[in-house]
Amino acid sequence: MAQIVECVPNFSEGRRPEILDKIIEAALTIDGVTLLDREMDADHNRAVVTFIGEPQSVKKAAYLAIEKAANLIDMEKHSGEHPRMGATDVCPFVPVSGVSMADCVLLAEELGAEVGSKLQIPVFLYEKAARRPDRENLADVRKGEYEGIKATIESDDSRIPDFGPRKVHPSAGAIAIGARPFLVAYNVYLGSNNLTIAKKIAEAVRFKTGGFMFCKALGFEIKERNQVQVSMNLVDHTKTPIFRVFETIKNEAERYGVGVTSSEIVGLTPLKAMADVADHYLRLENFDVGQILEYKLLSQSTPDKISLDDFLTEVASSSPAPGGGSVSALAASLAGALSSMVCRLTIGKKKYVEVKDELSALLVKTEDLRNRASALIVKDAEAFNQLMSARKLPKNSVEEISKRNDAIAEATRKAALVPLETMSLSVEILKFAKIVAEKGNVNSVSDAGVAGLLAKAALDGAAYNVKINLIGFEDTNFVSKTNAKLGALHKEAEPLAKHISDIVNLKING
Repeated sequence: MAQIVECVPNFSEGRRPEILDKIIEAALTIDGVTLLDREMDADHNRAVVTFIGEPQSVKKAAYLAIEKAANLIDMEKHSGEHPRMGATDVCPFVPVSGVSMADCVLLAEELGAEVGSKLQIPVFLYEKAARRPDRENLADVRKGEYEGIKATIESDDSRIPDFGPRKVHPSAGAIAIGARPFLVAYNVYLGSNNLTIAKKIAEAVRFKTGGFMFCKALGFEIKERNQVQVSMNLVDHTKTPIFRVFETIKNEAERYGVGVTSSEIVGLTPLKAMADVADHYLRLENFDVGQILEYKLLSQSTPDKISLDDFLTEVASSSPAPGGGSVSALAASLAGALSSMVCRLTIGKKKYVEVKDELSALLVKTEDLRNRASALIVKDAEAFNQLMSARKLPKNSVEEISKRNDAIAEATRKAALVPLETMSLSVEILKFAKIVAEKGNVNSVSDAGVAGLLAKAALDGAAYNVKINLIGFEDTNFVSKTNAKLGALHKEAEPLAKHISDIVNLKING
């Protein structure tokens, strides 16, 4: 089983996306590290980034991200709703596969020692990596925030860091590095701007003040929305599920004559956490997560990854999905992956120092496109299956016929829009493949060429799937707009693909 670790650093920057771009660029210069998600919040003035990979590679990426954040974020000028203690506020490691929690604790210790000695940032180990009980809870570690830690770290013996100097870094502050299980970052918005109410509800649900054992919660004012928010970390969603916390918050809010307007998940969440919510509210009978398509695909794969062989077997079977749309999305994802590879084979080479920054920025974008295209592999199959389900709906009455027609129309739109999205991503990948063909490592120019060919094939294949879903569709306005978009994407893609081919042939043939 492959060894995979997740790292979820939180940065004290939620208002300048260009700063976060540079931090992520630094992390992704490490081979084998994949960006999964990035979230920014202006009111909290905070960003959450998620990347995965082999343990030592993830540790190196985390160090580079922390180093870059220390150079770009000044805690003396920072303000925001969310508690914070440093430019990189927290940096937890999470075991995914082939790795134990003890392995992640060791990673936290190794990274902490490096950050403390090389960057001169005081490091506090927390959660499973904590060396003392009063540092297991992040809220205790971060008590007083940046300003409080700065004022007491040199005089208060309880503030002696696990690594690094006994004083905050002049701009980067301090950092908490740890190891923990998966958690769900979950926020609930209230129909009020009364911060006192949000704080009282947070007090009711968090474990420290008598609430749910695996819930940490605070109340915040979100000025931009003129609302207050109960912000939570659910550190074990299997024992403190989302729906239970949501219902409690809703009931508590009603006591104050306030309603819940919405909620949000920050960053990534396990699919099972959402399946549990659906199971609870839909009151499903005999529901099992094995009924979810993604789980079914995983169950057919090897333990450490979705097997390409199994996917190809599914494509070759008599089942119509996954089919051409999913294969087109796979081609787009592979094109993005090759573009990323050429970037990585160029960055850091002395011969290409002039394009290092440009290709580092490009790498973030190609990785994002690769992940988005990969998600469309499953999404396309889902769209097809939904269309088939709609066509199987009963039609024994006028009402049933009307419902069936509406369901077919909605499913048809989705079945056309998913491959249209694949086409759009393919054009973006072609643009980036053109740049890596022009400026990337000349020894990898053939890989840039294959990226161009795959992206063009993905676009053409996805176009077939758009068109076949539009045959006989009665919404002529939708058909017209979709065909116009399809034509525009083809028009944009053709010269890009030809230009890439010309560059590759010129460099190969001389």
